[in-house]
Formats: sequence, C-alpha cells, structure tokens
Amino acid sequence: MLVQIPNVLTAAEVVALRTRIDATRWVDGNVTSGHQSAQAKSNEQIPEDSPVARECGETILKALSRSPLFVSSALPARVFPPLFNRYREGMTFANHVDSALRTHGPSGMRIRTDLSATLFLADPEQYDGGELVIDDNFGMHSVKLQAGALAVYPSSSLHRVNAVTRGTRVASFFWIQSLVRDDARRTVLFDLDMAVIRLTQRDAQAPELVSLTAVYHNLLRMWSEP
Repeated sequence: MLVQIPNVLTAAEVVALRTRIDATRWVDGNVTSGHQSAQAKSNEQIPEDSPVARECGETILKALSRSPLFVSSALPARVFPPLFNRYREGMTFANHVDSALRTHGPSGMRIRTDLSATLFLADPEQYDGGELVIDDNFGMHSVKLQAGALAVYPSSSLHRVNAVTRGTRVASFFWIQSLVRDDARRTVLFDLDMAVIRLTQRDAQAPELVSLTAVYHNLLRMWSEP
C-alpha cells in the first residue's frame, strides 16, 4: 500500500529545516548503503551522527505523531531516526529493495523495516527528474510531492529515484517497524479506519459505528505484535 500524506510539515517548518540542513556537512550517500545499494546509489547524505540531523529528525518525529493519517496507515511501533539526502544534477538511485533490518549507529536502535518513508523537502518545480518510482503488485507508481508531504510504502517494494536533470532534490527518509507486519492486513485496517472516519463525518450517531469500531480493534488485537 502506497499512502501519500500532505502537509506533514508546515511551510514554516520546511523553511526552518532547510536552513539548518543546507548549511551543514554532507557526505557520500553510500555511508548507509548495503552491498546491493552501493552499486546503484549516487547521492549525498548528512551523517547520521550529526547533531543537525538529530535535531531536525526530532522535529519530523513530532510532526509524524500529530498526523492521524500517518498513524492510521503505518501503525508505527518504532520509527528509525530520520536521515536526510539530496540529489544534485546527474545523481540517481537505481532499482533496489531496502534492507530488512536497520541499526541506527549512534543510538543502537534496531528495527525491522516494514515500511519506508520519503518526506519531500523541495517543491517539484525546484528540480526536474528525481521522481520516487515504486513497483508493486498493482503496477508502477511515480511520486513527486510538494515540500512537507510524505510518501509511505512497503520496504519490500522494488523502488528507485530517477536521475535529477536540473536543480536539487532534498528529502528526509526513514523506516517504520509497524505493529502489523503484513502489508495486506495493514491495508485492511487502514481502509476500515477510513470508512469509520467517513461515516462519523456523515453521521456521528450512526449505530453501525460501534460495530465497525469493534471490528477494527478486534482485528488490530489479532494481528498486532508487541
């Protein structure tokens, strides 16, 4: 399931983050690559032990916690501390699948990567190319969102970043270990939650709401992991 979430960060938060990260030190993006990814990847990153990355990452984590759509779609148990990358002209990241397990060096946090996330920090008109392209069972999806918007998708998906041909693509990226490991089950829960929300907006007194809410929580109880 691919979910696009607008306005995770406000315009002011994007400007503040960009002011911080644009002025800090960037290194070769292969510092976080596995063997396969290192053959396919050409970009730059902020080192994960950078104080700027840590502080800006905390801003992003707070923003995620106030996004009902993120919580509903990801059902996060643990979120990897956000990292930051940029693609200048000619840079790209060819087809790859994210590693199943990730360890954050500075903190020692280790998570299973159920979901991958890209938080766009540059508007589409600021660069050409640079689309996030995701291949799944339902076809190919090309994603290029406004600054402050988030794309969340299964880490098991084959995906890539098209070459940038003008400007600079800047983003934050991270992974999520979900309370519900299976993507199909997460999709069922997300669709059910969205149906409950729509019904509530239409008729908050609808008697079906109690039953549907009970079904949602009973399924979550059955499928969730500690």
